[in-house]
Amino acid sequence: MKHIRSIYIFCSIAMSVQGWASKLPEERELTTNFSNLSLRKIPADLTPTTTTLDLSYNLLSQLQSSDFRSVSKLKVLILCHNRIQELDIKTFEFNRELRYLDLSYNRLKIVTWYSLAGLRHLDLSFNDFDTVPICEETGNMSHLEILGLSGAKIQKSDFQKIAHLHLNTVFLGLRSLSHYEEGSLPILNTTKLHIVLPMNTNFWVLLRDGIKTSKILEMTNINGKSQFASYETQQNFTLEDSKTSVLLLNKVDLPWDDLLLIFQFVWHTSVECFQIQHLTFGGKVYLDHNSFDYSNTVMRTMKLEHIQFRIFYIPQERIYLLFTKMDIENLTISDAQMPHMLFPVYPTRFQYLNFANNILTDDLFKQPIQLPHLKTLILKGNKLETLSLVSFFANNTSLKHLDLSQNLLQHENDENCFWPETLITMNLSSNELADSVFRCLPRSIQILDLNNNKIQTVPKEIIHLKSLQVLNLAFNFLTDLPGCSHFRKLSILNIEMNLILSPSLDFFQSCQEVKTLNAGRNPFRCTCELRDFIQLGKYSEGMMIGWSDSYICEYPLNLKGTRLKDVHLPELSCNTALLIVTIAVIMLVLGMAVAFCCFYFDLPWYLRMLGQWTQTLQRIRKTTQEQLKRNVQFHVFISYSEHDSTWVKHELIPNLEKEEKLICLHEGNFDPGKSITENIMNCTEKSYKSIFVLSPSFVQSEWYHYELYFAHHSLFHENSDYIIFILLEPIPLYCIPTRYPTLKALLEKKAYLEWPKDRHKCRLFWANLRATINVNLLETGEMCELQTFVELNEESRGSAISLIRTDCL
Repeated sequence: MKHIRSIYIFCSIAMSVQGWASKLPEERELTTNFSNLSLRKIPADLTPTTTTLDLSYNLLSQLQSSDFRSVSKLKVLILCHNRIQELDIKTFEFNRELRYLDLSYNRLKIVTWYSLAGLRHLDLSFNDFDTVPICEETGNMSHLEILGLSGAKIQKSDFQKIAHLHLNTVFLGLRSLSHYEEGSLPILNTTKLHIVLPMNTNFWVLLRDGIKTSKILEMTNINGKSQFASYETQQNFTLEDSKTSVLLLNKVDLPWDDLLLIFQFVWHTSVECFQIQHLTFGGKVYLDHNSFDYSNTVMRTMKLEHIQFRIFYIPQERIYLLFTKMDIENLTISDAQMPHMLFPVYPTRFQYLNFANNILTDDLFKQPIQLPHLKTLILKGNKLETLSLVSFFANNTSLKHLDLSQNLLQHENDENCFWPETLITMNLSSNELADSVFRCLPRSIQILDLNNNKIQTVPKEIIHLKSLQVLNLAFNFLTDLPGCSHFRKLSILNIEMNLILSPSLDFFQSCQEVKTLNAGRNPFRCTCELRDFIQLGKYSEGMMIGWSDSYICEYPLNLKGTRLKDVHLPELSCNTALLIVTIAVIMLVLGMAVAFCCFYFDLPWYLRMLGQWTQTLQRIRKTTQEQLKRNVQFHVFISYSEHDSTWVKHELIPNLEKEEKLICLHEGNFDPGKSITENIMNCTEKSYKSIFVLSPSFVQSEWYHYELYFAHHSLFHENSDYIIFILLEPIPLYCIPTRYPTLKALLEKKAYLEWPKDRHKCRLFWANLRATINVNLLETGEMCELQTFVELNEESRGSAISLIRTDCL
């Protein structure tokens, strides 16, 4: 009872509050909640600006005239579930804006009326009134829309005082009913009448009068042993006497015979939609089902929901046929644990059948059923197993909408399916369907729900679903977004909660018509393959449902938990062609830069000099003490042509003397008694290093003697570290005579130091040269002093070669 009352209060508030609150949008609403605080009196410190005050579920027993004087702006007052016994409506005389007043579930016995002209919702139901509390002042409430009443006695005279009011809803919440004067209810002028009966109440007369009263009639708590009028009395009830088009019976617990009489009575009234919720029936059967009169009815819809069976003695087949023979447009029998259903052998005019949440099996379709006008069939929550059987049944109908969700459906590849061309909506969710289901689908389907199945891929060899617009594949085992080559009109795709790592290019290329995509909660692998998908989410302007909170990286581990929109995948690292072009451009630019540096800064020369310097330092480290102790008197012996003497005297010698080197110059005389070759050998062996200043002039005038020397001695080959060649001027190889093979080999190997023409490079040249001859002569405690040999006759030798010798001090 409490649950029903809660629903009623919610609906009443929704209807009434929305009606008048929308007219005052400029006023600020303030709600004060004092509910369920065990209050025994109204709080004195109410906020004057309060517009909604909830004092329900307390211990209030009386109301004072001053309790609500301070809240003059009050519009909604809830006082239900208290202990109030007496009420003076004048208590609210200062609350002229009051629109909603709920005093239900109290202990009211007496009400002193006062006209509240602005009141729209007044609830006095479930109180202890002896008679219905209505007086002349009640009839003056012209704005009243919803009225809740209660009383142990209901009389015509009570309702006549408000007969002129056009009410939206009258709610009779009765704790007890000792007397009802027949014909009282039809006096009311209301759109909806809701009666909650006490337990074990004879409801028959209330049902008859209720159908004469309002368009919508709802009755709750129909149980006990009913005292039905005779069948003849029911036949005297004419269609012209009734007003009700929608009849709802809630919480019905009756023997089957009594229920059957209700069906027969309602069948001949103005009721078009008859709904019974929470029905329990059973017992012995005395009436003959074959005597049910199916003629003269306007019934279009019947709904039986949440049904329980007691033990009763009647074949269920009779019950099934009782309803299917009604041959109405819409029939619902749901949540009834119904294992089977029978239909007449002749065609019926059913357009809507709902047998959801039963235990129907494939046996339902093994008998021929003629439903040519059927447009909607709901079989969710049953135990159907074979999809092809359903297709054979549906092919003889005009089905547009089919719901087969929450079954055990499967489909084998070798099974044929035949669907009607009219079918446009199909729900196959929560079954055991695999990839083969795509070979058993109607071509005309527009909306298809396959979520929560066992689909791993969408096969490419399937029927072309040219009309498919909405496809739901959520909660499956797909590893990729399906292409749209078979779904050219697809506009909405739901593929969340699958196993998609990264979508393939086929989706982006073939699904150009998709306007809404839900692919969230998949284990995305955030690599370059996902880049196009991420760009789609960022710039699709609402296309991706749930973006970006539902799109999270699962792989790689360093990005796990990162939202896709926060992942940065550069175009350069993901586009191979662009990467190759970029590398090529960079290499070209670097090559051009290197070429420019080589040309402008003579970079090869620097590199060559650095290489020679490095080699020299390595040789010095490897030089043994025995090599240094050989009989040398000079750091260096210099040989050059007279043409190059200016450079030697002004450049070479000054830079070597800075390091205090002992120099054997080319301007001394050989020993007259020895040949030139012997003098060369003598000077070379007495010097730690020998420097030859190479130039075209030196090659033409001097090299002949050295070529003989190097040809007859192994010094050049074995101890080349002691020979230093300085290329003062370039010597083209073609200018070298063929009789000088040693010189040609030397220049081909580039085993020389090249004198730079750029003065800025000289420092590196001198550093390299000094490093080459950087060694201390080891003598036995003696210091040597340089003396100059006498210059030999230049004309007799053709060149001037000088030696600097030392005398021991």
